[in-house]
Amino acid sequence: MSLRQRIVAIAESQVGYSTQPANSYCNKFSAYWDAGTANCPNGETSEEWCADFAAWAWKIAGVPIVYGYDPNEINGAVVSFYEWGLANGRWHPLSSGYVASAGDVAIYGLSRSTRSAVHAAIVTSDTREAKGPDVVNGDGDRTGFSDVEIGVDQVMAEADQRGSTLDGYVSPN
Repeated sequence: MSLRQRIVAIAESQVGYSTQPANSYCNKFSAYWDAGTANCPNGETSEEWCADFAAWAWKIAGVPIVYGYDPNEINGAVVSFYEWGLANGRWHPLSSGYVASAGDVAIYGLSRSTRSAVHAAIVTSDTREAKGPDVVNGDGDRTGFSDVEIGVDQVMAEADQRGSTLDGYVSPN
């Protein structure tokens, strides 16, 4: 399998994963990175985890990333993907006309002025005709939080009260 196929297969293998307790952010992906707070059962840790999930899928598939808080590192903040992509020539703003490839990370709700973003998801497919990409959401975009789930034609993330639109993509290679 190619790197991009591995990313998608790894992300899709987690569909249906749900945190326990269900109304928490306790999850195994943040725990993998030793991120978040350790107030969860089963050795899991708690923090909003869509970026941790995307970073985990990339790392397990073989993308050479470093998880941390220094420049050019990816972490649990969604904006870290954008900053990493920008620094490495792998950021593709929606306005560029770029059609996402499987394994890219879709970024939603990007604010350059506040250095923040709302949601990250692993792209499984995209076409020019689609409103948005098909994705795997970690941290449950569709149900609020605590699930890994599929998003179809996802032009908007519902991870916050108002919804956040797609801003662009970060490529793993």
